[in-house]
Amino acid sequence: MAPKPFPLRVGRMRWEDRGVITRVPFNALPLDQSEVFYEHGPDSSRQPGVVPGRTIALTIDGPAAFPGTTRGVWIHVPAGLRVDCPVRVTIFCDGAWYLDPAGDIRAGIVLDNLVAAGVIPPQVGVFVDPGVFPDAVDEDARRNRNAEYDADGPGYADFLRDEVLPRVRDHVTLGDDPRDRALCGGSSGGNACFTAAWHRPEEFARVVAFSASFAQMPGGNPYPVRIAREPRKALRVFLVAEHRDLQWNEPRMNWFAESLETAAALARKGYDVRLVLGDAGHGPRHGGVLLPDALRWVWREDPGPTR
Repeated sequence: MAPKPFPLRVGRMRWEDRGVITRVPFNALPLDQSEVFYEHGPDSSRQPGVVPGRTIALTIDGPAAFPGTTRGVWIHVPAGLRVDCPVRVTIFCDGAWYLDPAGDIRAGIVLDNLVAAGVIPPQVGVFVDPGVFPDAVDEDARRNRNAEYDADGPGYADFLRDEVLPRVRDHVTLGDDPRDRALCGGSSGGNACFTAAWHRPEEFARVVAFSASFAQMPGGNPYPVRIAREPRKALRVFLVAEHRDLQWNEPRMNWFAESLETAAALARKGYDVRLVLGDAGHGPRHGGVLLPDALRWVWREDPGPTR
């Protein structure tokens, strides 16, 4: 099925004609950026009256895309969600880490709260771990995370489409529209999500990427040039860049700069993109704090940016 683009609003508007004005309370910038720690908001904690969802645990052994690996997959179904009708889905890389209710991301809790409040469409969360080679002795040799996440190409997208989503459909009913699917991840998981949507926009139309490791992709970050040269795809993208990310003030392998340059290329091309800048280093905390707002934004019904 050919993806439908997010429609654009055309024309310039005067400030006084822009409708609702969102007022942001004053908050002083941290002067010392050596160790910035962001605090979670209320949507990242259990809320009174919100019934916790249920989680279904699966295992995928020896997938065709990544032979010899095994991994856990978890389907989180918010309370009251009808699974016999097509529902939307957000797929999270580093699944166990993102699902952990005591961790930095707490995505299961966030989904429960946002679905219960009606601020995102009814949906399930699918949490996919990177593969490991169970018989490998060396810990580095066991992990297949970077081989899966940093690769440039449709391999990871095809794995999600062909080997993960069919397992999910054994338990819930999913729609086929790419706009019914979002991808979310951080670090190498962030660029894995962007790469999957880039190569398979007919499958995945919404992306949330926290502190993506574009700099670490083999051959370097291909996206600033690729975005400029290729026709605009039907994608909506939420990016987070941290000012003190890895090599933030270095001329090469600069995580911060590569995220900025990717966001700038998307903006110049007219994509529906939002960039949030943080003052932290490379880690999951700020992404976890932002996750409720990232999901609100990426799943919003608003048609897209002014063009």
